[in-house]
Amino acid sequence: MHTMPAPEDLRVFITVVRKSSFVAAATALEASPAYVSKRIRLLETTLGVKLLHRSTRRVVVTEEGERIFLWAQRILDDMEHLLQEAQITRREPRGLLRVSSSFGFGRNVVAPALSQLALRYPGLQLRLEVFDRLVDVAAEGLDLDVRVGDEIAPHLIARHLADNCRVLCAAPAYLQRRGVPRSVDELAAHDCLVIKERDHPFGVWKLRSGAQERSVKVTGPLSTNHGEMAVQWALDGHGVVLRSLWDVAAELAAGRLVQVLPDWQQSANIWAVYPTRLERSAKVRVCVEFLQAFFARTQPAGIKQAMQQVVQAAQK
Repeated sequence: MHTMPAPEDLRVFITVVRKSSFVAAATALEASPAYVSKRIRLLETTLGVKLLHRSTRRVVVTEEGERIFLWAQRILDDMEHLLQEAQITRREPRGLLRVSSSFGFGRNVVAPALSQLALRYPGLQLRLEVFDRLVDVAAEGLDLDVRVGDEIAPHLIARHLADNCRVLCAAPAYLQRRGVPRSVDELAAHDCLVIKERDHPFGVWKLRSGAQERSVKVTGPLSTNHGEMAVQWALDGHGVVLRSLWDVAAELAAGRLVQVLPDWQQSANIWAVYPTRLERSAKVRVCVEFLQAFFARTQPAGIKQAMQQVVQAAQK
């Protein structure tokens, strides 16, 4: 195996050739003539060729040295471009960015956000994938998971993007027909529209009211792994649904759905989850910062008031 020449030796050699003098090269490099002479000897030994003819007046490049000089310039130029490219990659968003999210939130919120992000940063290639399960961003080759829910593995890095919680709600027609639940325990006797959420067991609703925590097993004639379907079934009067405020705020504000047991809710903030620190990837950093601003700008009407109610309930 041949020993590769050190970049520093190539740099010293190029400087000597350009200056035609060891002393002048040493001055330019802010080094001693002895150091320059040592580096040239090491380079000649590594390459197995004589690069320079030395005389008392000047240095003359050998025929082999002229060829090595051209290669040395090319190698150092390529290395400089490599370093510049690495710095640009950290500063400017470029290349493929793989983003994942859940079905409904991904389609209704994340996809429009990425559409705007693509217009702002044309150097990005964005790929959005939606799943009905928690993903391992590192193991599955993803750059970023936009997650609704607070279950985040400790080995991952996460940044809070927006406040959110899941609330219980049903259509007025259903509540008129079946009555309004007065306690968490009464949910077991109601038709509940169960969604296979990415961060909770199927058919088990974990709810909180202030310092109280309850888990209730719920059932119903309709269930799905797609939140939008469950909300539509709730609007059709089929039962009680536990759904993100980001998804049902407009329906609640319009009266098409009514909040049930308003003191009880499920924590489900919106997070950006990623495997690499933001300063090491411009494309991930830009996306996360953009999503924070996007969610603040597009927060559904009424969600601030609803979140205040949740906080007040938690303080009781």
